[in-house]
Amino acid sequence: MYRVVQDFINDWDHASSGTLQVIEAITDEKLDQAIVEGHNTLGWLGWHLANAPAFFGGEVGLSITPAGGPQDVPSSIDEIVAAYKNTSEQVKQEVMKLTDEDLVETVESFGTQIPRGALLLKMIDHQTHHRGQMTVLLRQAGLKVPGVMGPTKEQQA
Repeated sequence: MYRVVQDFINDWDHASSGTLQVIEAITDEKLDQAIVEGHNTLGWLGWHLANAPAFFGGEVGLSITPAGGPQDVPSSIDEIVAAYKNTSEQVKQEVMKLTDEDLVETVESFGTQIPRGALLLKMIDHQTHHRGQMTVLLRQAGLKVPGVMGPTKEQQA
């Protein structure tokens, strides 16, 4: 749980930078790559990460504009990259309006009371979860996997 705004900002800068690297590794030709048919695709996951902060932000009490409809996945990775960059910056700007005291204040989320700082951590955890899925799909698609959390096997060779 975050109790200090600057701690969240530091983590968000690092986490969003890594996520951006993963999204930027996708090509238009591989947007439909899924682990198996009927599962989330690279394009859907990238678009989801451009939109999910609007949901989490709403729960926290922030004003973050969604990139678009959840199922309206663009056919261009450049559009997804631009949307993610915009959303990521909105998160940072909105959280900077909060005080440290705001982070320990509870809000309702999914029918329970939870501190804002805990929801912000859930937002980062959610992003990290999907970023991990995306790295598997990148490798499956034959695309370069960026070493977000350390060097990849290819980078160590």
